[in-house]
Amino acid sequence: MKKKLVVILGPTAIGKTKLSIKLAKHFKSEIISCDSRQFYKELNIGTAPPSKAQLNQVRHHFIQDRSINSEFNAGMFENEAINLIESNNNKILFAVGGSGLYINAICKGLDNIPIVPKDIRNKLTYEYKKNGILWLQKQIKKIDENYEIKYDINNPQRMLRFIEVYYFTGKSIEYFKMNKTKKRNFDIIKIGLFIDRIKLYKKINSRVDLMIENGLINEVESLINHKDKNALQTVGYKEIFKYFDKEYTLDVAIEKIKQNTRNFAKRQITWFKKDQDINWFKTVQIKEILEFIEAN
Repeated sequence: MKKKLVVILGPTAIGKTKLSIKLAKHFKSEIISCDSRQFYKELNIGTAPPSKAQLNQVRHHFIQDRSINSEFNAGMFENEAINLIESNNNKILFAVGGSGLYINAICKGLDNIPIVPKDIRNKLTYEYKKNGILWLQKQIKKIDENYEIKYDINNPQRMLRFIEVYYFTGKSIEYFKMNKTKKRNFDIIKIGLFIDRIKLYKKINSRVDLMIENGLINEVESLINHKDKNALQTVGYKEIFKYFDKEYTLDVAIEKIKQNTRNFAKRQITWFKKDQDINWFKTVQIKEILEFIEAN
């Protein structure tokens, strides 16, 4: 009998953590986090990781188990996660998160994109820091006029990756994308969660307010010397950095976090809707989800 991996996915703040813990406890199993923002131990508030009480209920993997000072990317995650799944004694495991790239790393495998020499990356990073995100966006449009339809034009790390591959190879990063899925030694069941969009946005706004109450401002201030790290180029941190740089007032920074998180959720939903293998359930359909997993 093949091992089974149940993937619980959906937009940020929808309730994946709470549901996955209930399911993992029911099956006496463990959880693999596919949330690329929750890997880092320094990010305790802005990434909304599971609480200590939640972590004590079920064993979690890839939750705050490394530092922002260590390199960790989707390719490294793929290797570690697959090794973990194959060596774990549980017949059923749960993978949970909203990072589509990291979910694909487990389920499909990543693309064979060339390794770009460091001098090219360093030169582009220098130009970005000197000229800002508008410079990146102009470079992107020279390569692919339709980039903003497919990707986030406010994500500097992804844009830098796109540009560096083009500078090194003369080809778009899409040229190197695989059209086939890697073979896995386990069966995969994908469970997608959805709720009314207005309710989701209210949950997002409430979560941001709670983060502020819990000390997000102080957390970000303590990380100012690390603000150029890849791990901190994310919603909730970059807006507060702009507050400390006096680009935003605090009220504007908080409203920007809410707005950017809502936009991020929209992009997550768009990404997941393209996947025909996802079985969709409302967040309250716990009984139906359990029955579906047991039947498959």
